[in-house]
Amino acid sequence: MNARAQMTLDRRALGRALSRAANASVEEILAADAGEAATRARRIGVTGPPGAGKSTLIAALARYRLEHAGRVAIIAVDPSSSKTHGSVLGDRIRMDRLVDDPRVYIRSLASRGASDGLAENLPEILAVLDDFGFDEIILETVGVGQSEFAVRDLVDIELLVMAPGAGDQIQAMKAGIIETADIYVVNKADQPGAARAETELRAILTMTAGSAPVPPIIRVQADTGEKMDELDAAIEDCVRRRKEGDADAVRRGRHRVKGLIVRRLNEVLLDMPVALEGRPIREVYDAVMDTLSQRTGP
Repeated sequence: MNARAQMTLDRRALGRALSRAANASVEEILAADAGEAATRARRIGVTGPPGAGKSTLIAALARYRLEHAGRVAIIAVDPSSSKTHGSVLGDRIRMDRLVDDPRVYIRSLASRGASDGLAENLPEILAVLDDFGFDEIILETVGVGQSEFAVRDLVDIELLVMAPGAGDQIQAMKAGIIETADIYVVNKADQPGAARAETELRAILTMTAGSAPVPPIIRVQADTGEKMDELDAAIEDCVRRRKEGDADAVRRGRHRVKGLIVRRLNEVLLDMPVALEGRPIREVYDAVMDTLSQRTGP
């Protein structure tokens, strides 16, 4: 067993640290930043449309991943209501079989102001998990559409989960998120249409791959664990073949900076004086940029 897995995890301290990271303001993040740590947990992103069974899949997959990583953290992002700003945070309910395993830590997050299937301050939250010695992090996104593929910027391996009857979704996604995944999973293999969904997915990936190999497509039944060993093996194969480079660090850095800028911009727009309403767009734009510059500083 991994030596770090044998160390006692202070879950209370971890919970407090994650809450501080999740609630940190832009100013607090900028003041505390000392650059990204060199050692990071392996990150696996699990994304896909609503109803594909991502949470159930993660619950089944995590037990296999513990064979490769002594300690696994699961971050599940739930959508926040645009009206009440609340969030159900119910994804972890589908992972109840893992809650008694001391090697697993599960945390649900509200997406808050994020609109890309992720959550605010997610880079800071992942850094906390690194600090607490996790070997692997599984990140579940909000149910996403064709253009919401920001998770690619934060993870090492991306799984796209689909379900039977996803033909129209596959067609809609083929110019977006469907081009970004490393492994494609057709869940609910016992339902009618699973084989057809796999065939349609393979046809599209064959066209988009060109001369490159078609990425793995695995049909599973997450609630019974069928073919989860095959999915685990495909992830391990990606781990062996993938080499992190400078482009990965640049992509993560850009994602982090963009998130902070968007948060700051939203703050400025919410505080925009009523006197600017109805003014020429150039005047409003200049006022917003001036305010943004003042709050950011030199």
